Amino acid sequence: MPAQSFVEALHEQIGNEFGAEQQYIACAVYYESQTLPQLANLFYKQAIEERNHAMMMLGFLLDRGGEMRVPGVAQPVNNFKDFIEPIALALEQEQKVSKQIEDLARVARDERDYASEQFTHWFIKEQVEEVAKMSGLLQVAERERQNPMMLEYFIAREQVEAEAADPTAPRAAGGAL
Repeated sequence: MPAQSFVEALHEQIGNEFGAEQQYIACAVYYESQTLPQLANLFYKQAIEERNHAMMMLGFLLDRGGEMRVPGVAQPVNNFKDFIEPIALALEQEQKVSKQIEDLARVARDERDYASEQFTHWFIKEQVEEVAKMSGLLQVAERERQNPMMLEYFIAREQVEAEAADPTAPRAAGGAL
């Protein structure tokens, strides 16, 4: 069984991941309302990814026999002044999540809960990728501030069709739902 302090921190992180999912949905809906379909699609996909992270964390607790709790989330930001603001918010969110995941790893290490620490390593790697993705997207958006359609073209050109499933990813609760 994982250390109790890790279980408590993981429950909080599960809430953070579900909160991130809702924030990305709010961003996607904003972009869809502004007829920016590439940005909307990118953020809808990000929302699914955040949901899957929460489900992986729940799966870990199920596998290790930890206490089960699905926390509630705060309401996401729904109003944006321009098309760049949701991207900047997403970058801030990913940077914050990176710190939260590192803190999770630290709790596990401090408790000498090595299975839980190892579990966090995949998420640490994932956060490096997420911060880099949003940072690059924000750079392009800032450059194209006067023409959001250029950002749409950039996403359409640079976005890989479908990423292959990562065989090193933790199991998600619910399997392949």
